[in-house]
Amino acid sequence: MAVKQQQATLAGGCFWCIESAFNQVHGVIDAEPGYAGGQTENPSYEAVCTGETGHAEVVRINFNPDEISFRQILEIFFALHDPTQLNRQGNDIGSQYRSAVFFHDDNQRQEAEVIIAEINAEQIYGNNPVVTLVEPLSTYYAAEEYHRDYFARNPQNQYCQAVVSPKLAKFRKTFAAKLKA
Repeated sequence: MAVKQQQATLAGGCFWCIESAFNQVHGVIDAEPGYAGGQTENPSYEAVCTGETGHAEVVRINFNPDEISFRQILEIFFALHDPTQLNRQGNDIGSQYRSAVFFHDDNQRQEAEVIIAEINAEQIYGNNPVVTLVEPLSTYYAAEEYHRDYFARNPQNQYCQAVVSPKLAKFRKTFAAKLKA
């Protein structure tokens, strides 16, 4: 019997951290880095990094909705990055690092809007409002192969040690119950 599958496409800064975290989550079939939200066809990583293509670094998450809901995917997503930073995550600055939910259908749009409203109402980030964009997914381009499983293959990379590793340690502690065995 085929596994049920849905997709989520999320932008939360550098895709190496988001991809690595979601690939550890029970119910996630796989997470793939890519680019969405821009106007350039088949953009390269180098072009996206200029900020001139309009794309964000995203992760396309294929998941089994019988094992993890889109709401749970969003809860993890909003814990993995700071959704109050406009066009940046930490030292990564530019629209390519924006926070965005690229919805695949109206249900995903509604769920994203609800959770953002809840985060703001509960002032989870203090007086800082969530600036995460909620927009339809129009195009998606897979990132170059060398970006797949980048952290797992390059843990010695300076950026991975300074940024990705601490984020993943916090993620694993916070979401221990949701991790694959």
